[in-house]
Amino acid sequence: MFGLGRKAAVEPAKAAPVLDLSGPRLRRALDHLVESAEPTGGVDRYVTALWLKSSLFQEILTDGKAAEMTETEFLDLCAFVTPARRRISALIQEVGFEDIRARFVRLLDGSADTSGADARKDAFSDGFTLDRAHRWLPDLAAEVLHFTQPERYPLMTRWIWDAKAGSGVLRELWFADDVSEARIDAPSSFATYATLCQELDGFLRGEGIYRDLPFFTDLLMAHVYAAYINDRGGEFMRAEFATAADPMLHTRRMLGLDAVDTETGRTRLKLVDGTAHTLGALGIEDLQETT
Repeated sequence: MFGLGRKAAVEPAKAAPVLDLSGPRLRRALDHLVESAEPTGGVDRYVTALWLKSSLFQEILTDGKAAEMTETEFLDLCAFVTPARRRISALIQEVGFEDIRARFVRLLDGSADTSGADARKDAFSDGFTLDRAHRWLPDLAAEVLHFTQPERYPLMTRWIWDAKAGSGVLRELWFADDVSEARIDAPSSFATYATLCQELDGFLRGEGIYRDLPFFTDLLMAHVYAAYINDRGGEFMRAEFATAADPMLHTRRMLGLDAVDTETGRTRLKLVDGTAHTLGALGIEDLQETT
């Protein structure tokens, strides 16, 4: 696996909430993940795919390159962000690509300092009402921060924890006889996400897993939420994530790893005219091999 010279996990913020996670639930989730991934190449293959996704984000956005990002490169990134696929073409029509690129520049400028992580993510959506057409924008910002700096920023998306809805991975891992009735007093904040990552990091280390912990953690959380979709998902979720025999299907979709047709390079991202966006040349061979 990759990971040489990489830090293990995100450090929790000060005044972090106490998260009461269930060890048995975590262990069952990990065992199921390992078993489910085996027929399609094993867990290493999925961790490698996340490493390559991160490499793509870094190649396009880090070291000041966000200001020079082209629209094609932007669409390449969005193809790997599941909630952005259906909405991004409409957003480009609404505000123009230059506006979106400027938001990326502001999001990443000074992002080595995580003390303003929540404000930084919120500011990405400034000027928009977070209605059905725009509520995915904070998730896009969260993916950009995480996959450009996986050791610094946890993945802060709604499916991991949405305090307003009281749903997400955090609830599925909570220590309670009936997690649906548990009261979880944790905000949707950097401190909560970072603490969750630290807890999962400690669990994985206890299971003998030491490398690529940010990506292994992503994979474990996605698999936990995939189980929620399979077991208790409502009508909308089942329509969005149709049940299939492949036990890793929903896990891949949560992380955007189902983005590319491995033969054609066409992605699940639809352009305004209804055609599929085709992934650019940057890293396509490697990404096709793993996704």
